[in-house]
Amino acid sequence: MSEQVDILGGLVGRIVLADNLAVLGSLPDGSIDLVYIDPPFNTGKRQTLRRLRTVADPEGGDRTGFGGRRYRTIRLGSSSYVDVHDDYLDFLEPRLVEMRRVLRPSGSLYLHLDPREVHYAKVLCDAVFGRRCFLNEVIWAYDYGARTRRRWPAKHDDILVYVKDPELYWFDAEAVERIPYMAPGLVGPEKAARGKLPTDTWWQTIVPPGGVERTGYPTQKPVAVLRRVVSASCPVGGVVADFFAGSGTTGAAALELGRRFLLVDSNPEAVAVMRRRLGGAAGVEVVGG
Repeated sequence: MSEQVDILGGLVGRIVLADNLAVLGSLPDGSIDLVYIDPPFNTGKRQTLRRLRTVADPEGGDRTGFGGRRYRTIRLGSSSYVDVHDDYLDFLEPRLVEMRRVLRPSGSLYLHLDPREVHYAKVLCDAVFGRRCFLNEVIWAYDYGARTRRRWPAKHDDILVYVKDPELYWFDAEAVERIPYMAPGLVGPEKAARGKLPTDTWWQTIVPPGGVERTGYPTQKPVAVLRRVVSASCPVGGVVADFFAGSGTTGAAALELGRRFLLVDSNPEAVAVMRRRLGGAAGVEVVGG
């Protein structure tokens, strides 16, 4: 990793409550190794996660469980934000321009979207980064949740990967955790024991309700997905930035893997979640939350 301005001032991580475009404008050129963003998907809906707890209630309750036992549901609260942008590309473009500027020559951008907007965003990223700088479209596939019978149920997200310089970008495939072969008997015991490198299609369940990772924030992504991104595209000791940080999963993966992080979100609820999740770690600073 080349010598550059240390935007974290020696900290392990910083969590910032602010408009991401303002923070981006304050950062020096070439100061970040990896940017991962999971911006609003422009669904046109209010995204809400309601937190519930079920307790035994032999006197009545509102649910019946195994053996006829009765349970009562307690509402613990909810988190939400409005996912509406009149012109999504106008919203993204100045941020992508700034993200490209702050990336090191070896840096990469991972832009996490869904099929509604990803094709338009791909054209925009080609314009901002250059078509030669497109590296991958990663498909994150999962199998959880409701299923419509009026079309093929949507069970994947798209992650566009762009690099700052197609000759200099950092990518360490050997650092990525390997996965089992689907037919281990065909590759021999040595290869089967080692596992294979992931492809551009990643099978990984979402964070389930009641899962150990669950923070209570809507649209939370699994650490396993971010672990793969950070392992491959940021050197050890490098700086990972997430400018739509949400529940802070990018920071959790970076902390686990020995990378440093900058997390920015304009939603006070998001910063409160990140403070609880990451703020207690040594060397992590929370600004404005």
